Amino acid sequence: MLSLQNISWVSPDGKKILNGLNLDIPSGKLTVITGPNGSGKTTLAKIIAGIEKPSEGKIFLDDKDITDFDVTERAKIGISFAFQQPVRFKGITVRQLIEIAAQSKLNDKELCDILASVGLCARNYLDREVNDTLSGGEIKRIEIATVIARKTNITVFDEPEAGIDLWSFKSLIGVFKNMHENHLETMLIISHQERILKIADEIVLLADGKISQQGEREKMMQHVFADGGIKPSCRKEEAIFDE
Repeated sequence: MLSLQNISWVSPDGKKILNGLNLDIPSGKLTVITGPNGSGKTTLAKIIAGIEKPSEGKIFLDDKDITDFDVTERAKIGISFAFQQPVRFKGITVRQLIEIAAQSKLNDKELCDILASVGLCARNYLDREVNDTLSGGEIKRIEIATVIARKTNITVFDEPEAGIDLWSFKSLIGVFKNMHENHLETMLIISHQERILKIADEIVLLADGKISQQGEREKMMQHVFADGGIKPSCRKEEAIFDE
């Protein structure tokens, strides 16, 4: 279990983004953290990944204090972070990127299985460069493929729906469901999209830098769009995806 205790974070301009936050993330579950814009979701994701360090508080992984671990040290103990906008690597092929993530050479069958799990055909992608010729949806799925190859214990996805089209978004939902059903790692997704909330085991509602509500999906959905939760406009936007 990943446990965050009394976490606070103050921005460089002195604004308190997280304020004494306490959160336990259960192992082996798909947890979605949601909330209105400015509630501290992305900051929380970066603190979990080790990109940012809390101003106050402690972080424990299975009772081990990892508060002072940086992003590289957290990667070594099995915590991965997927950015809103994945990094592109000119001159590096998809094959090379996945092998770097796996830290070993992989045969074509192994590479094919990994890419197939994110809905990509290895024949069309293995020798392509990870550059601007890839669409937003393609680069997102390739980033997820590297996460699978890395075999991490906890993966944090920061608003994975950002910058992709409707078709890619629908495909991405299938990828997350497949990962959750076929892998044992803990998944943590930062999102306000209703379709992602619907595949969660647990939902955490963040507001004003603190946990407002947390619980199983069925019990939490009624709270998500209530006062202090997601703005109604976000729900209207989601209706587009359900047509």
